[in-house]
Amino acid sequence: MRQIVGGRAVDGQAASTSQMARFETDILTSPHNLAALADLPGQWIDAMHDAHPPKWITLDMDSSVSLTHGDQEGTAWNGHFCCKCYHPLFVFNQFSDLERRAIRKGNVHSADGWKEVLTPVIAHYRKRDLMRFFRADAAFAIPELYEMLEKEGYFYTIRLRGNAVLQQAVAHLLKRPVGRPPNYVRRFYHDFEYQATSWSKARRVIAKVEWHPGDLFPRVEFVVTNLPMDPDWVIRVYNQRGTAEQHIKEGKYAVNWTRLSCKRFRDNEVRLQLHALAYNLGSFLKRADLPEEVTDWSLTSIQSRLIKIGARVVRHAHKITFQLAEVAVSGNIFGQILAAIRALRPPPRPA
Repeated sequence: MRQIVGGRAVDGQAASTSQMARFETDILTSPHNLAALADLPGQWIDAMHDAHPPKWITLDMDSSVSLTHGDQEGTAWNGHFCCKCYHPLFVFNQFSDLERRAIRKGNVHSADGWKEVLTPVIAHYRKRDLMRFFRADAAFAIPELYEMLEKEGYFYTIRLRGNAVLQQAVAHLLKRPVGRPPNYVRRFYHDFEYQATSWSKARRVIAKVEWHPGDLFPRVEFVVTNLPMDPDWVIRVYNQRGTAEQHIKEGKYAVNWTRLSCKRFRDNEVRLQLHALAYNLGSFLKRADLPEEVTDWSLTSIQSRLIKIGARVVRHAHKITFQLAEVAVSGNIFGQILAAIRALRPPPRPA
């Protein structure tokens, strides 16, 4: 096999496009470069925090599905999603920035590999003086995760799957209230200590019991937490975890990070990492001091109305002019957006 150097074969013949693509892919998929790609979003977010220091950080961990349509390496049938897919894992912060992500085989558990993904993020914030919060669904109700978060000083709210012991603790709230059912939702909370067999100590559990009009049985939800606030406040904090699902949807539709069609698993890992960087660029733009007319734009709107727009290029003697239609964005607003992007530049680091 001929060695490819600088886009040309050693024997002087031009390398084919496929050879060059494979050469470049092999460089990106090397262990060193993959590790660098995985760390890059954290470095970008760190620069953003240097420019605008947050008072607290909230981490949301969730898994998702990326459909596969061929015989890609690592694809497998997932019984929960009822499809052949990859099963990536994501960690977001409250600003919608993607802290870290990992592509996984399609048939793994939702929390598989959580430690490898979350540990670098926790280490990243260890040096900052701020309050720390963590939220996740019942798939991440893992004793080792509780202990790590408690050791690192995180307040957490993680959903628990119900069992006979938990149901017995709220038995007094599971009886239908006396009287004619009202036409609104009746909501009750119960706060108690609970220790599962696999736990090293008892922890606070909050139960929410809702009676909906027309329902024969109540809807029950359990959350384990170390937050000292009132039960209704803690449940509201946990329910905001749903924003992570919205971030995942934006990543799917705005930057198409579900397009993982390469044959090799590590090639798809590189594609997901590059898509994540593109997503964070859009997230940073949304956090800029944008004009009021565009503050509520989604990443999809930003892409279609600000980035993927046609322009006429006019060449002059000493300059090149881009003429854009003002149907989507006026010239004045476009100028304000460019100024906001320039303001995102982090302050210079001390020598």
